[in-house]
Amino acid sequence: MLPLSSCCRHATRSLLAFSDSNAACVGLPALNTQVRNYAKARPGVVKPSSHGFSKAQKKGKGGELEDTDQAAATKRKRYTAFLPMPVAQLTHPLFETDQRNSQLQLQSFHPEILTEAVISQALAFPQNDKDPSRIFGLPRNLLVEYRILSKPCSVIRGVTIDVINRLDLASQEGSTNHRLVIAGSPGCGKSVLLLQALQYCYMRDWIVLYFPRAISLVNSTTSYAYDPRTQTYAQPVFAYQTLQRLLTVNGPRLEQLRTQAGVEVERRGTVPAGASLADLVKVGTKEQVLAPTVLTAVLSELGKQTAFPVLLAIDDFQAIYCKTKYRDPHYSRIQPYHLSMPRLLLEYASGLKQFARGAVVGALSGTDTTFKLPLELAEVLSLPPTSPSGPYAKRVPELQSYAKGLSRVSVPDALAVSEATELFDVWTRDRAIPAAPNDELFLAKYSESGGNARDFIWKGLLSTLTL
Repeated sequence: MLPLSSCCRHATRSLLAFSDSNAACVGLPALNTQVRNYAKARPGVVKPSSHGFSKAQKKGKGGELEDTDQAAATKRKRYTAFLPMPVAQLTHPLFETDQRNSQLQLQSFHPEILTEAVISQALAFPQNDKDPSRIFGLPRNLLVEYRILSKPCSVIRGVTIDVINRLDLASQEGSTNHRLVIAGSPGCGKSVLLLQALQYCYMRDWIVLYFPRAISLVNSTTSYAYDPRTQTYAQPVFAYQTLQRLLTVNGPRLEQLRTQAGVEVERRGTVPAGASLADLVKVGTKEQVLAPTVLTAVLSELGKQTAFPVLLAIDDFQAIYCKTKYRDPHYSRIQPYHLSMPRLLLEYASGLKQFARGAVVGALSGTDTTFKLPLELAEVLSLPPTSPSGPYAKRVPELQSYAKGLSRVSVPDALAVSEATELFDVWTRDRAIPAAPNDELFLAKYSESGGNARDFIWKGLLSTLTL
């Protein structure tokens, strides 16, 4: 008899031989071959040793892993898109004129000079760290235009003076009688007009709240959660960001205002009466969960005070009247008045809630065709409907009540010749047009675009660029 250890070794060799023979019969690799292949290192993979780190990473001062120079360069390349190159790198003779001369010289946008005397004149927007267009953001088309130009600017039109005069009247009255909607053909300058109104109010010592892309409230790009207390879907992330921007832009003015009543906030107890509005905003910026409740309370307090007028500006205004892309547990699309942020804006746009001094101004947009002008809003503003209408067309009663009382501000479809001439001069002086500027080029581009402001720039002037 063989010893037990010899029997085990003999049985193991027999099993391996049997497995190899069976694998060979069916065309598969042998068992022991597979085991050896698993031990091989895969090509292109660097195994870190026990005494250091891999070549792809290095250890920082705090002990964390940092990327190599190549990875850091990739990050810089990704995050610096649309940013201008440093002047020191512009060594080509083409840029010699830009190095010797300063930026585009324009008169600054200021409330005191906004009269009929500056119609058809380009004014440069102020640039600082707390500028509302910098903190709240801009619509995409305007953002790209201002990246191309050396400084953001706009041409003052007759409708600009009309809106400013109405805002001056609203600064002494409640927002219920001053709920304006800027309408017009696509590309006529509605967003620019809303931005001009925003800058005017901010420089007139108003408290401003600006939503440059209201579509982001309804296109299911931020988190949401059902709130059984209000029976709506809260959007804490967007409310949190709104509070941060509101405090950054209007911080000194909010410091001067006091709460007129105690505000109950979950988990934080009650904010006592007499606390500054800035402190109330900071409560919502400490926890995202509390942000929707705090934002509602802050706007309610702003509606009661009379020290500062309040402007609520909303671009893509029609989006908050459209059925959203958010889904409920039954996978049905949620109505906008069932989401916390659109519902809050609808309450002020409809007059259910108001500011003691101030206005609500919205601008329609046709950039995103998934959020077209709804029938309920089109009928109130006396605009051509974009969907089937008639007595048998379905209408949502809640949206009809939210749209009641809105007033339309019509923007001319085409630029006047004097306005287009000033726009042409601005882009020419900023060297955005490589061709030699002359009357023939101006008239050709003005005729091709039909006077439309957006087409005159993008399909007219910038189409001369060879990229």
